[in-house]
Amino acid sequence: MFEFLAFWGVIIAFVIFFFSSAIRIVQEYERGVIFRLGRFVGARGPGLFFIIPIIERMEKVDLRVVTADVPTQEAITRDNVTVKVNAVIYFRVVDPGNAVLKVLDHVRATSQLAQTTLRSVLGQSELDELLANRDQINTRLQKIIDEGTEPWGVKVSLVEVKDVELPQSLQRAMAAQASAERERRAKVIHADGEFQASAKLAEAAAVLRAESGAMQLRYLQTLTEISGDKSNTIVFPLPMDLINNILDRMPAPKE
Repeated sequence: MFEFLAFWGVIIAFVIFFFSSAIRIVQEYERGVIFRLGRFVGARGPGLFFIIPIIERMEKVDLRVVTADVPTQEAITRDNVTVKVNAVIYFRVVDPGNAVLKVLDHVRATSQLAQTTLRSVLGQSELDELLANRDQINTRLQKIIDEGTEPWGVKVSLVEVKDVELPQSLQRAMAAQASAERERRAKVIHADGEFQASAKLAEAAAVLRAESGAMQLRYLQTLTEISGDKSNTIVFPLPMDLINNILDRMPAPKE
């Protein structure tokens, strides 16, 4: 009787182990890559499904977007400037089978490819392009890395250069250049203002010269504008034309 119960106990334990080993649950953001006797037979999921214990084996692959930091890379640009640049890369698995079959660790492989590509693109770009046209650099990086990871079933959606570190001497030189450029623009604007003011003064002089009484009226208007401040002494010149007109109207002296 004891041997009979022990036999059925072993049978029940084996059945429980068999079913527990056969049941697999895969989350919505995952896929299960199935191998049958070492051969790839497809990807399953999400949800609940069964595999054949011992004969079949499953590896889970995460399909969510992975955010990986590209460590700081030191490179020499095309115009011989040493820079240190770091970046961030966004990618995800679109083919779970290739992500398991074609590469050992797709996350590490993508990160290493991003580092080498970043150094290569920096060496082909000039410093001004890196600072002013960063969107073009990001697009070029994304395209090159995406082409490299496509056989692995990995899609690179975005690459962003985060920080560009320049040597201190170059930073000081760029600051001096920017200051000189601001001074140049200020001098140009000032000179242009003087030119426009002189042109307007020439036009005003032509208008005043056309009318004999215009200059007297302008003098009187100016005197009215500056007479409000009574704390100052005003020295106002009289036009010779006005004096001549007054002298002409005066009667000649009698002998």
